[in-house]
Amino acid sequence: MENISELPDLVIGDLTINPPIIQGGMGVLVSSSRLAAAVSNEGALGVVAAVGAGEDYVQQELNYKERSFLGLRKMLKKAKDLSSNPIAVNVMCALSNYADLVKAAEKEGVAAIISGAGLPLQLPGLVESRDIKLIPVVSSDRAASIICRTWWKKFKRFPDAIIVEGHSAGGHLGFSLNELATIPRSLENIVSDVLAVTKEVRSQHNVTIPVIAAGGVFDGNDIARFLRLGASGVQMGTRFVCTHECDAAPQYKETYINSTEEDIVIIESPVKLPLRVVRNAFVDKMQTGKKEPFKCDYQCLKNCKPATSPYCIAKALKNASEGNMDEGFVTCGSNAYRINHLSSVKELIKELVDECFQSLSTVPPPVMA
Repeated sequence: MENISELPDLVIGDLTINPPIIQGGMGVLVSSSRLAAAVSNEGALGVVAAVGAGEDYVQQELNYKERSFLGLRKMLKKAKDLSSNPIAVNVMCALSNYADLVKAAEKEGVAAIISGAGLPLQLPGLVESRDIKLIPVVSSDRAASIICRTWWKKFKRFPDAIIVEGHSAGGHLGFSLNELATIPRSLENIVSDVLAVTKEVRSQHNVTIPVIAAGGVFDGNDIARFLRLGASGVQMGTRFVCTHECDAAPQYKETYINSTEEDIVIIESPVKLPLRVVRNAFVDKMQTGKKEPFKCDYQCLKNCKPATSPYCIAKALKNASEGNMDEGFVTCGSNAYRINHLSSVKELIKELVDECFQSLSTVPPPVMA
């Protein structure tokens, strides 16, 4: 495919991505085959979210683990049928079937496995192929340093890239409620700290680890800012929800378009982690302490305790992705309210590239003494 931009490549080993954008993995069933393929067809890196991958699988008599394994493989096959460019998968460490999903991704020959929601300290031991790029998601330089040290000591391998996710991201956040209640560190500061970690790895081991900024990256000016800072690219999730190719139901996308800044709130999820969502009647009901009776068919999250959880987050997210907003809610990044229309993936990426290129081409005014 002809390059659509003159932006710098995001180079991860032998994988070259241009424009230097990774589409965030969004579950349940929000970033699936169609979205990932459409993004990859434009030269960026499309990502399938593994969480809940089997929940549209026709053989519902299979248990959750079996459905997820087969459903993820089915999703990835479909994405690869729709695009000849690389496809990645996002697998959260917090999932009870984490190792199984990693194996499913490996069997389908994905270009990269992106892994956060915990420290993926064992990930290299689960993947035999050295061709698959392993990309952890971190929210601090400390986490990046621990992963680099652990992977090298146990597996003689470093991350192929590191995604640095700030507090403005969507879904579960890598910060405590107390940290978010104060003025959190800016994404720029965290990226700079992680760049210092990767610089040390380069000086000691002659290994280059690209750093990718994520969480609140909204437009081309944001992309340019992080490229100037030294990041090799960005990850963006929220912006791709309101595209025609996004796999979520129209009602899910309309929730973004109709939201205001005040609608974007952080709640505590059933696993006691901060979760950024668009407020609705279901969220309000759960916030009052009401419990939604349910029978757990999943045990999808390692730390979930169905007996005491106020509701089933898997069912709530699945309901929302299918358009049933009365029985679920939409996760989002902090800038979701800024989206006011639907577009195609091609149109969105062109807009981002044009804005970024214009921003990078603008010479900053001289600083007056």
